[in-house]
Amino acid sequence: MAKAKRKKLFPCGHRGQGQICHRCAQAARDQTQRQSEKQQWEATFAHDVIDLTQFPKAVVLKARQIIAGLQRRENYRTYRGKRLRHNRVVISIPVTRHYRLLCRDLGSGIVPEALVSHEDYNVCKPGG
Repeated sequence: MAKAKRKKLFPCGHRGQGQICHRCAQAARDQTQRQSEKQQWEATFAHDVIDLTQFPKAVVLKARQIIAGLQRRENYRTYRGKRLRHNRVVISIPVTRHYRLLCRDLGSGIVPEALVSHEDYNVCKPGG
C-alpha cells in the first residue's frame, strides 16, 4: 500500500504538494490576463470620434456600431433617430433605453457630437 504524501504549508497560507502553490499561480495568471484585456479595451478608445470612456461596455459597442453606420452614410432613421423640434439640425438617436447619441446634420453628412444618458438628455433639451 502506497504511503500518502504529506501536504506542506506554502508561504501564502495554502496547503498542497509540489514546489509552488498552484492556487496562487492560477490567480496571478488570471490577474495578468484581466489586466491585458483591460489595456486592450482602453486602447480601443483612441480611435473613437467622441469620448466614450465613461459608459458601460454594451453601450460603447452599440454606439460604435451606430457611428460606423453613420460614417457609411446610412440613414439615421434606420437607427430610430429623430430630429429635435427646437433645433432641426440636431439629431437624437437612441442607443439603449438609457442613452442617446446626439448628432449634428452638416448637410454633407451627420457628425456625432456626444453620447448622453437619458436623464442628461431630458435636462438639456428645451421643452422636454
